[in-house]
Amino acid sequence: MAGGDMCVQLTNDDAQISKMSCIERGYFQDNFLHFFVRRRARRSPLINRGYYSRVMALRNLLYQFLGRANMFPGQPLQVLSLGAGYDTTFFQLEAQGLAPARFYEVDLREVTQRKAATIAAVPDLRDRLGASAAVDAEAGIVSSERYSLLPADLREPEALAPALRAAGLDEAAPTFVLAECVLVYLAPEEGAALVRCLGALLRCAAFVLYEQIRPDDAFGQQMVRNLESRGCPLRGLPGTPDLEAQRRRFTDNAWQRAEAADMDIIHRCHLDPIDRQRAERLEIFDEFEEWHLIQAHYCIAVGINDDRGFFQGVSFPKFPQRQLPGRALPNAA
Repeated sequence: MAGGDMCVQLTNDDAQISKMSCIERGYFQDNFLHFFVRRRARRSPLINRGYYSRVMALRNLLYQFLGRANMFPGQPLQVLSLGAGYDTTFFQLEAQGLAPARFYEVDLREVTQRKAATIAAVPDLRDRLGASAAVDAEAGIVSSERYSLLPADLREPEALAPALRAAGLDEAAPTFVLAECVLVYLAPEEGAALVRCLGALLRCAAFVLYEQIRPDDAFGQQMVRNLESRGCPLRGLPGTPDLEAQRRRFTDNAWQRAEAADMDIIHRCHLDPIDRQRAERLEIFDEFEEWHLIQAHYCIAVGINDDRGFFQGVSFPKFPQRQLPGRALPNAA
């Protein structure tokens, strides 16, 4: 395995530790992540608040997608998580009775091997897959009626589509594709090829990604250097340095429309204000200038293909803007 691949995999471990810190502080709930986290560490309020913002914004979009089932009765939905790591979204949705008809997770074999082994060893996870579930930890594959875990290299999209078809992916079914800090580790042409492959494959889908932007200012340059020093260069960032480039990556590669917003705007304008205020009271916080800088260097971008009007109205939820200490309100566009 290439050293760069190992470093990127370690970012998954770091992310889960950070999410566990949020869970233990009460920012959000997840009753399954602890099965995958071997080491606990209390993160700073700045990091906790950032992960809260990330998790809740992505959950909002996912729940909007799942909620559309009420308007399209009888239409099975599916979720495809790219570079899923140890994410536990399927198990959370299953526990809540909200799991879609099919849920697919894809990652490098070394990651899926470890995840499959944990699922096999933990009854609280394995039992949620149903009696017909088959787990092959050595191959890194889990198959069940509603959940599939597959090993794949996202740098080779020509092999991804056949693997998904073989696992039962319905190319016509409404699909929610999620990629959290995944494409940014691919070269620009590799990321574009993956986006184009899925855009051509899925006729009714939303592709939601979360990743870094704005590498050219002083903060962005330091962000890039920090990750390079850890052996995790943001290879894709030169191709999508701003929100407009994020939108174009979709619309230039087989997606009908796209939108994007930085996380500073999303936290302030597109999260439930009541829950946001609850979260903001959990820890003493006075790092407002750094908070705004960090959030402005991450974004969520969404590409849409919609051949039947399924995704009409699926977007960042709108709430009134409000002034926070340390920064004047920019234009939300």
